[in-house]
Amino acid sequence: MRTLGVTGAAALVTPGCLGLFGADTAGPVTPPPPVEAPPTAVYRPTTVAGMRLVGVAEDGPFRFGLLYSLPSRFWELVGRTGYPREPTAEHSVHLMATVWDPETGFVLPEVGLTTEISRDGELVAEEAVYAMLSQRMGFHYGDNFGLPGDGNYTVRVRVGGLQLRRTGAFAGRFGDPASVEIPFRFRMDDRARIERRTLDDAGAPGAMRPMTVPEVPNAVAPAVASLPGTHLGSARTGDAVLDVLALRTEDAARFDAETYLAVVARTPYNGMLLPAMGLRATLDGTEHRLARTVDSELGYHYGAPVGGVDAGSELVLTTSTPPQVARHEGYETAFVEMPPASLTVE
Repeated sequence: MRTLGVTGAAALVTPGCLGLFGADTAGPVTPPPPVEAPPTAVYRPTTVAGMRLVGVAEDGPFRFGLLYSLPSRFWELVGRTGYPREPTAEHSVHLMATVWDPETGFVLPEVGLTTEISRDGELVAEEAVYAMLSQRMGFHYGDNFGLPGDGNYTVRVRVGGLQLRRTGAFAGRFGDPASVEIPFRFRMDDRARIERRTLDDAGAPGAMRPMTVPEVPNAVAPAVASLPGTHLGSARTGDAVLDVLALRTEDAARFDAETYLAVVARTPYNGMLLPAMGLRATLDGTEHRLARTVDSELGYHYGAPVGGVDAGSELVLTTSTPPQVARHEGYETAFVEMPPASLTVE
């Protein structure tokens, strides 16, 4: 295990940029009420909060980044039902972890993350942390935690490893468990300097600008122009953008296919990755189950070998399960009801 970058006293990330925020006090720890009757789409939330980078560490092929913010509201999604998880007076921080491949910067969903927080050798909290989406970070792991006051803590972050298909240079990687320990010096005075800003246009279509932390990548889906294969078009459902690609011959060989159909699912506005979906493709009347896959060139995507894709082919994408991740405000009503989406290959 290697510990990298900032540890101990955390660096402050404000709602607008990375840097120091000079105010002596912050807004209330408990967020204001959520938007009433929000649209069934991505919308701008009631507030945006800054965050602090705690530290970065490595174990095996994984790099871990640990951050915290003010206690936050989010919704746990089970099937298509969202259950609100409100912060309480006992919660001290919203703790967030991101895991990625240091060689490529790809953020890795579905690694199964748990945290243990200890102080002076005694366990303070232990949780299997929610996989979740936020407008500022995209996919990450997070939850609200209570800490018994100021002190020097140790956060042990563990992953169980990827259990889904890995291809290309990722084949054989990321399958084993890994863990790191990151020192966390928590001070209420530091938390008080985290800004929570109320938005005047809460509920309007749009999204907050992603955070900028040089040490920790955002879970942004790769630009279509950077991906191999032929871009067949994009479909929209439930406010999600589904980019469809066809890989042929050499590009398809690593998938044991002559033609490989790949779908990259992303959010509108910021293009954040949408993982953990159940997705099927019906191509010219033949149905294919698209497997969740992590590839060194395509990144996280949904794909399957197909017989061929020609101009005029009709493609229907059906979501059997929406992204099974918790959502911060602004995402909780989007990507839930996702009716079939179709496109005609040009």
